[in-house]
Amino acid sequence: MRFGVLGPLAVWTDGGDPVRVPEAKVRLLLVVLLAAEGGVVSSDRLVEELWGERPPRNPSGTLQARVSQLRKVLEDAEPGGRGLVRSQPPGYALAADATDAREFTDLVARARDEADARTRAKLFDEALALWRGPVYAEFFDMYAGTALEEARLTAIEEQAEARLEIGEFPALAEVVARHPLRERLRAAHIRGLYRAGRQAEALADYEALRRLLAEELGVDPSPALAELHRSILRQADEPEPARPASNLPATIGDLIGRERDVAQARAALRGERLVTLTGPGGVGKTRLAVEVAARSAREYPDGTWLVELAGGRPRDASELADLVAGVLGHRDGTDASPPVERLAAALRPHRTLLVLDNCEHVVDAVADLAGRLLAAAPGLTVLATSREPLGVAGERVRAVPPLEAGNAERLFAARAAAAAPGFAVTGGNAAAVAAVCRRLDGLPLALELAATRVRALGVDALAERLDDRFRLLTRRGGPARQQTLRAVIDWSWELLSDPERVALRRLAVHADGCTLEAAEEVCGDPDIDVLTRLVDRSLVVFTEDRRYRLLESVADYCLERLREAGEEDLVRARHARYYTALAERAVPYLRGPEQERWLQRLDREGANFRAALDHRADPVLANALGWYWFLRGRLNEARRYLTLALAQDAPEHVLRRTRVWLNGLTMLSGEGDESETLRKAALGPDADAWSLWFLTFVHWPYGDLPANQARLERALALFKDEGDRWGEAAVLSTRAKLRMVGGDLADMRDDAERSLRLFGELGDAWGELEAADAVARHAEIVADYARAVRMRREVARRAERLGMWAEVSFALSGLGRVALLEGDLDKAHDLHERALGLARDRSSRSAEEFAAIGLALVARRRGDLDAAEEHLRSRLPWLRGIGGTAGIAFIQTQLGFAAEQRGDAASAEALHTTALETARETGDPRAVALALEGLAGARSLTGDTAEASRLLAEADAIRTSVGAPLPPAERFDVDRIAARISARTGSADGS
Repeated sequence: MRFGVLGPLAVWTDGGDPVRVPEAKVRLLLVVLLAAEGGVVSSDRLVEELWGERPPRNPSGTLQARVSQLRKVLEDAEPGGRGLVRSQPPGYALAADATDAREFTDLVARARDEADARTRAKLFDEALALWRGPVYAEFFDMYAGTALEEARLTAIEEQAEARLEIGEFPALAEVVARHPLRERLRAAHIRGLYRAGRQAEALADYEALRRLLAEELGVDPSPALAELHRSILRQADEPEPARPASNLPATIGDLIGRERDVAQARAALRGERLVTLTGPGGVGKTRLAVEVAARSAREYPDGTWLVELAGGRPRDASELADLVAGVLGHRDGTDASPPVERLAAALRPHRTLLVLDNCEHVVDAVADLAGRLLAAAPGLTVLATSREPLGVAGERVRAVPPLEAGNAERLFAARAAAAAPGFAVTGGNAAAVAAVCRRLDGLPLALELAATRVRALGVDALAERLDDRFRLLTRRGGPARQQTLRAVIDWSWELLSDPERVALRRLAVHADGCTLEAAEEVCGDPDIDVLTRLVDRSLVVFTEDRRYRLLESVADYCLERLREAGEEDLVRARHARYYTALAERAVPYLRGPEQERWLQRLDREGANFRAALDHRADPVLANALGWYWFLRGRLNEARRYLTLALAQDAPEHVLRRTRVWLNGLTMLSGEGDESETLRKAALGPDADAWSLWFLTFVHWPYGDLPANQARLERALALFKDEGDRWGEAAVLSTRAKLRMVGGDLADMRDDAERSLRLFGELGDAWGELEAADAVARHAEIVADYARAVRMRREVARRAERLGMWAEVSFALSGLGRVALLEGDLDKAHDLHERALGLARDRSSRSAEEFAAIGLALVARRRGDLDAAEEHLRSRLPWLRGIGGTAGIAFIQTQLGFAAEQRGDAASAEALHTTALETARETGDPRAVALALEGLAGARSLTGDTAEASRLLAEADAIRTSVGAPLPPAERFDVDRIAARISARTGSADGS
């Protein structure tokens, strides 16, 4: 596993996949351990770092919980990851040799040992490319000024010196502005300016430094800098080779996030004579081309020339040749030969790099000219920028992608700091910066335009106003077509044919892309050649998973065009019809062997389903997505759209199904019980089998348990009449759990096993994990712990593969229960902590309750009664709100045991008496026996040993009558109480 600290905290698997560390305190814990570089950090210091002056009530236990969460994240990402976090007195250590900081240090060391300046510069490039922002960016206030930050600056200085040595001119203005007093850095900057022919700027920079040193530090520049200054004045710094002719513009600011693109483009130029940089407007093609040309200038001794084509529209290759000749200074009024031949003759004897910028509106002329010049002038190389390829034989096309998230944030931060001095990315604004960069698709032009607004708006308000991006993102200066984001896209739009414009504006109704089938259906069957041309012109992105996608800014622009054309309602209606049909087609496949494949297919269309429902919450579409939402645990999303769907006009049978989904998924979300309202509305005398089963399935441990049992029997009969084996298997797995509550263990086992067989024959992965859960519950009750563990692991494996994280949480808690019974309290605590974190992440209140109660059981076994009571009491309000009688009885019993362990006989008796009444309401004999055992403990404290013994005997008789005597691993409380009774009886006999 690899860790990233050179920027925002990052974790990657060995295969390079990113690992999400979701909880802020867990991220901070990881940062503190990483900063120790393998050393042990004491528990006291970790508590102080994580909570400062407001530690939790149980610092040790809470810290241990955070450590468990971190271990769980690492283990889930990479088997064995848990072992990276070592418990070692007096605290914890992280075994993390593979960090980007270590890689950076190693590359810098290699660079310093390298004699060849070009190789040295390359190694420094690789080292500095590892930096994604300030070290530990989101915790920068804690780690600003670290040795790593100093090492980075030193590496930048050495990189600049290496580049100067090989004749390149490093762009240092931005870093010099941030660190104006670093004399070595200023020396490289001044030398670079001078060698680039900017002598006046070099002298001005030296003078600025001299004044700053005098004002800030009261010193003069170092002797070395003073000598450099004198050398420049004498124009004799050192013998300079003749500089190639060039009209490349001087760049302002560093080219952030493009080191790899520069390297790849330069490599392409060495292998091919025509390289075209393509990409959407604003992606930075021109800036990249100028940087590539500047760094490559020494390889073209006869000149490096930029020809800007955006300002004119030459009709053919001849007019274009005249334009190029004028830029190169090769016009000869006495030569009567055709312009292309004249230009080719002038270029033929030379080794020249020609940069043709913004070719998209004159592609045919550029293609014609480039092909003829390259054939006639063997020393010529052409670097073109265009929103589409030129289509010339031998052309090497390199798509310039938008900036990745980290680099986009670096660019935005740098430009925002320039516009608003003092601006920095902090924990308070990092989320807003990330949102701005994501919504602007990492387009450098859009980011730079947005950054200029930070001074007036602040980054949070900027993020909120991006819906009005075309008015917001404007600037003065520069080419007219780049003064606003709208102008950039207007430029591309004007170059399209009518069929291309129709297809593009209609594609904009899709959210997060679409398949070819969807594009054809929704856009009115556009010619595939039209889509291909839109991809070629960088207005549509064709992704690796074969989807057509528009950048968000392009999509917003095209939606405006769609409204102008009066087509929005028509196209959105087509969009909704297509995705409703897709959702309905998926329904049968989500119950069988194709389940996983169709889940993934629907995942890819999630944004389109939401877009269709936002336009109109059609109950038919909402109902079709119900099982998908359930399987994926998207309960809040489901509830929102189902609620909206109920307000629509639709046939009653459709709305009845919508009520069933809403009631069931509301119950699962833990946001309240509507069983007596929606359930009555959904379940009339003519209720179908599926509705009867589903609403019982989500309510099975809550409310009126006999009524739940009766509905299951009705559903089973109906499913059998219909020959629905899936429905029969679903009812059996749910009935098995209800039989557990009733103490009917033999029938519970039979139902669970039969359900597992049926689902296995049907190939339904969800059904198999649901039935396996019932089998595991039975195995735990009868003390077959090996089978319980085996089944729980299988449930976790299947649920994780399906992305059913609430079910993974339940399975982990189940494994934690077995670990508790087997006496491994550390493992039990760790498993329940992992389960609780997952449940919270997925907003599954039922899974959260199950995990929290498990933590309470572990805490009580450890004697940490405060923690046990805190976990237990926190769950009671929710259980009371949903009619969770069985859960309430269990919690009351556990609170009673905790009171008894404290020696508080009165509180213990009151709690167990209430628990006994609640348990009798459920009809669960095992719950009744547990409450009787608790009462025995309370009586044993008061010395009433005869009554305590009688209560224990009554409880044992109840358990034996249902075939569930207490196994040895569950006798913790009974044995403890029996020992007290025995001790007091013996003491009384002795007296």
